[in-house]
Amino acid sequence: AKYRKIQLLKDYVDETEKVVEEYNKEHHIDNSVLVNGRRQTNLGVFRAYLTNYLKSLPTVNQDLTCMVRQLQPTETGIPLELYFFSANKVWVAYEGIQADVFDHVLAIIPEFDLRVFQNPSGADLHRIGVKIEN
Repeated sequence: AKYRKIQLLKDYVDETEKVVEEYNKEHHIDNSVLVNGRRQTNLGVFRAYLTNYLKSLPTVNQDLTCMVRQLQPTETGIPLELYFFSANKVWVAYEGIQADVFDHVLAIIPEFDLRVFQNPSGADLHRIGVKIEN
């Protein structure tokens, strides 16, 4: 229900919910047990949000490929790849567009109950060491 309030997701959530409900009904799924049937996931909704977000940006070339890919899971998580082309071909502008997209992605990840993984290093390891000693 909370994702339906996000402007770029309302139609996706409504349509996906309808498809899932129809599938579960058609296959006589007992929905009282969560593992039965199909469900929407926060990761799937996040991918849809990112796709719609990229398609809403005037700085993204809408005539070329634009997609959000879920890559093979690893021991550090499930990587996502944002594949799109800038509408601006000037290198400095392109770097700014890319940075703005990733600033937005990093800012909204918590809204989807997801986290970014980063290998600990430097100050992270120092903080861990301090906590272990104390």
